[in-house]
Amino acid sequence: MNKMTPPARIAVTGSRIFDGMAFHDGKTLLIENGQVAALVDGDQHLDVDRSVSAEGLILAPGFIDLQVNGGGGVLFNNQPDVSGIRTICETHARFGTTGLLPTLITDRPDIRDLAIAAGRDAFEQSVPGYLGLHLEGPHLSIARKGTHDPALIRPMLDADLETLTASAGEFGLAFITIAPENTRADQVTALVAAGYKVSLGHTDASNATLMPYIEAGATLVTHLFNAMSQLGNREPGLVGTALHSPLLHCGLIADGFHVDPVTMQIALRAKQGPGRIFLVTDAMSCIGTDETGMMLNGRQIYRRDGRLTLADGTLAGADIDMLSCVRYVHNRLGLPLDEALATASRYPADAISLTRKGRLAPGADADFLLLTPTLDLHSTWIGGACVHQAMPAEEAMQ
Repeated sequence: MNKMTPPARIAVTGSRIFDGMAFHDGKTLLIENGQVAALVDGDQHLDVDRSVSAEGLILAPGFIDLQVNGGGGVLFNNQPDVSGIRTICETHARFGTTGLLPTLITDRPDIRDLAIAAGRDAFEQSVPGYLGLHLEGPHLSIARKGTHDPALIRPMLDADLETLTASAGEFGLAFITIAPENTRADQVTALVAAGYKVSLGHTDASNATLMPYIEAGATLVTHLFNAMSQLGNREPGLVGTALHSPLLHCGLIADGFHVDPVTMQIALRAKQGPGRIFLVTDAMSCIGTDETGMMLNGRQIYRRDGRLTLADGTLAGADIDMLSCVRYVHNRLGLPLDEALATASRYPADAISLTRKGRLAPGADADFLLLTPTLDLHSTWIGGACVHQAMPAEEAMQ
């Protein structure tokens, strides 16, 4: 990944610009010191250090992925260090992701502590693309364990809460998935007070059980529909609660395996705002590689035909990148392009209160993509620096 300091003033010209809210034609993106300065008329004479021609391309905010277990041959559980985080971030930048949360699947306390230390190192070293950590477990429901090892699922103890709250703020954004079965509402209150974004997931809880956790400050739902109580005629479950509550932002794995496309369309129409449905990959180490499988907690995961499963067929993460998710919801589900791009950029940024990400407004970080009209990646930019170039400009115009 290119770590060179970008020129102080850059103009990106000739593209159709999606700023996170709407498309703009005939505009130039002006960048100063790694941040968006303005969108100006394209025919203005600008005093800049570098001009980048993006004629015929789409310019959009970089993708934000809040659930990334691995990439580039690295599974975060198996390599919880800053080198592993760097590889994961570099790999996903090749698919348009400019900000992500390395995600630790349920594991032992010592692995959690190594992950937190790795996050601290990545934050201190300003690893491009690193935003913070997502701790998915181990305080989940065994009944809705999914691929999480039931032997490692356990209640949140006072010692766990002390470790989590003491380290908050040291490793960037702090995000945790919990279930009411193995946590208390007052623990959620303490986590939120310490700065955590608390997400509900891997739970069989009822609407009545979930409400105190939402009142305590839980604002997200982890991979909607998967590993949770479903919407029923007499019990809303977490699915119904998530779609109904305006407070909850919901991650969605749009690979066609985790959730049926018709179900996704229903959910997208039904969701009550301002909490939105946003895309996550739940990607594993195979992204960007030709791996045929991997190990997690001593168990083999198999990669076949776009799916990752345990030996018994249980889905074990996803074999998809964020740009492919965007293409899926645009081409397969029929989401308008602006909405498809927003589900991978502005909506996840809003879900974790990152006002400088997921949009191209003055003062925002200059994290963006250049895409062809057919949604092939031309290049990925973080802080005004090109970190990945997928094709030369002349090929992009063809």
